[in-house]
Amino acid sequence: MKFDSIIIGGGIAGYTAGLRSLEAGLKTAIISNGQSALHFSSGSIDLLSHTPTGKVIRNPGTIFNQFTDEFPDHPYSKVGKDTVFESLEWYKNLLTTAGIPLTQQDNGDNHLRITPLGTLKSTWLSQPYVQQLPIRLAEHAITRIVVVQINDFRDFNAKMVTDNLLQIPEFKDVEITHTNISIDGFSGLKRNACELRSIDIARILSNENEVEALATKLNAIATPDDLVILPAITGDGMGLSVLNKLHALTNLTFHEVPTMPPSMLGIRLEETMIDLFIKAGGMLLKGDQVTHGDMIEDYSSNHNNGELILKRIYTRNLESMPLTADNYIFASGSFFNKGLIAHHDKLQEPVFNLDMNSIQARNTWYNPQFFAANSQPFLSLGIKTNHKFNPMLAGKVVNNLFCAGSNLGGYDPIAEGCGSGVAISTGYHAVNQLLQQRMVNANSQPATNHRFA
Repeated sequence: MKFDSIIIGGGIAGYTAGLRSLEAGLKTAIISNGQSALHFSSGSIDLLSHTPTGKVIRNPGTIFNQFTDEFPDHPYSKVGKDTVFESLEWYKNLLTTAGIPLTQQDNGDNHLRITPLGTLKSTWLSQPYVQQLPIRLAEHAITRIVVVQINDFRDFNAKMVTDNLLQIPEFKDVEITHTNISIDGFSGLKRNACELRSIDIARILSNENEVEALATKLNAIATPDDLVILPAITGDGMGLSVLNKLHALTNLTFHEVPTMPPSMLGIRLEETMIDLFIKAGGMLLKGDQVTHGDMIEDYSSNHNNGELILKRIYTRNLESMPLTADNYIFASGSFFNKGLIAHHDKLQEPVFNLDMNSIQARNTWYNPQFFAANSQPFLSLGIKTNHKFNPMLAGKVVNNLFCAGSNLGGYDPIAEGCGSGVAISTGYHAVNQLLQQRMVNANSQPATNHRFA
């Protein structure tokens, strides 16, 4: 099968690249091995909360030029400020039009969101029922917080959230309490309610009678002046409509936090992107895995002799039917997704064996203190690329392969608070690069003399 563009990986970087490719009119396929890390995510989009040296960033836009000068190997420095913000605006508009509104602070600041542990984390874009606290937390206007525990639901601990919120100095004058309520639909289950995950409760709450019963119970424990923290237990595609109905019935201010996986907020993003990709005409090969590919020397007139191109790829399910494309985007993920693998003596990219920016000595890959203030060094390791995000194999650039997302080296998505921002911007940028390459290749083709055709 022949495509204009094949994306390897079905996370946020992969779907960004896939949707952008379809938007550009390219025949596009995505090969996705399984569920992405979005099932474990907050559902918010992080841009940049800290520099690699640990400096807190209040407004990413105001420091971006200085940031790229100071950290030239960071993916953001290769993408460039204009494209980073263009890509995030594009993504925000795309998801908002599809029914998942993403918003940010009007002044361009990061905002703080309350996490499932009751701590605060800086982020850039959030879904409608994520309360955006000011980065200067003392400016908040909260007077009372009610944390809701669903009886028999084990993947959220309201008391822990409450206890941790009480430790935040800026909340010293805020009344913070937790309370238990029950879901009526649990009583008719044949399973033990303690076995239910958030996605199971979401199915129960797809019944309007259950939503109305829940609204009545919430009205009894909170007022419109309170911030009501709920575990994210409303469905993927219908989740926001359920929350909208709860809000209409109660007039309460809700803040939903992701639970233990699966994360309903992350699933909303993933399923929306999948739906958009398929409806736009993309081919999704889900449950398949790229095993290897054929690299050949690139002697085209547009590149230096001796460089490489990826000719074809092979997958687990289509062993005898290789897939070919003019360009490939490699968004395979990091260690969590097995896009990168750590051996006893080396780090490896397992599909094409691309060059890595790995640190040689294994004892330098990690910090012995798991919860150390400094980041874990292995998180910034990844595939070595040029400024276009072309990777290298044995020192040779692969001209029609572009990397995107968390398989890239040069940044720490956790410590820097930039994981989804890097994923979106590099996926978007990779498509821009391949479009430029296609244009150059098209212009270099010799003109046909039609008089003799």
